[in-house]
Amino acid sequence: MAKILVVGSINMDLVVRVSQIPKPGETIIGGDFETYPGGKGANQAVAASRMGGEVTMVGRVGNDDFGNLLIQGLVDNRVRTTYVIKDSDVSTGIAMIAVEPSGQNIIMVASGANAEVSAADVNNARDLMREADLLLVQLECPLDTISKAIDLAKAYDVAVVLNPAPAQHLSEGLLSMVDYLTPNETELALLSGETDMEKGIEKLKEWGVKNLIITLGSNGVRVVNKELDRHFPSFDVTAIDATAAGDAFNGALAVGLAEGKPLSEAVHYGNAAGALAASKRGAQPSLPTREDVENLIRDRNK
Repeated sequence: MAKILVVGSINMDLVVRVSQIPKPGETIIGGDFETYPGGKGANQAVAASRMGGEVTMVGRVGNDDFGNLLIQGLVDNRVRTTYVIKDSDVSTGIAMIAVEPSGQNIIMVASGANAEVSAADVNNARDLMREADLLLVQLECPLDTISKAIDLAKAYDVAVVLNPAPAQHLSEGLLSMVDYLTPNETELALLSGETDMEKGIEKLKEWGVKNLIITLGSNGVRVVNKELDRHFPSFDVTAIDATAAGDAFNGALAVGLAEGKPLSEAVHYGNAAGALAASKRGAQPSLPTREDVENLIRDRNK
């Protein structure tokens, strides 16, 4: 079983269904309100676990009701929580999400305990890192902490998947240590400083990014490295809520890579997982199982 270490955020998502995304200064009346376990780190950990990975989470929650519920949710999804700290000094992180009928959304995050995840927290899990097949990280925790995790992974020759979300500037040195970078189009533009995708891709390649995996929403995925520049079309599903589609993609991709699958096959798994997640409501509740993903791939290949 593929061993995956996830360092990242753990949030409670507060979701409102809306007829349209509000404009600045506009008030609209929403529909259903729901709460879901979320956070990019936790979502990707659960996604990887449902895809058959042996997953351990490093992160923090507050010592509060949301924190207790989120830890239990990880346990229920067979994610190891030994290194998830309950922090009594801060509240659990939350995300406020508005979702329109097409599945598009806007998300606002109050980091809470996620902002306190530290390099020491990562160092405490170094024995697990040494045994891991892959490190999966995002950017909802402090950058110094993520950098420490990547440094440690490289010291132990562990592959690194970085989902650079939410988008922020990253150094060339950090990017060069990442084995698989998975930005969307917006994140690619911010990382590279180029609004033209082709120029952005070339710049990141010059900076040492080994495998660039660009998620394109309903248009699928583009993979670029020294040997390959290939577009993988999306799976045809009815999108309801895109909230965790990217997390499903990254979790499934990570499992595929950790199992030693070729990159193209791992991306195919990720693409199918992302499509299935977009076809259901919520973050973690929408994340598919491996059986779901393999059935979708089999149906397409008939």
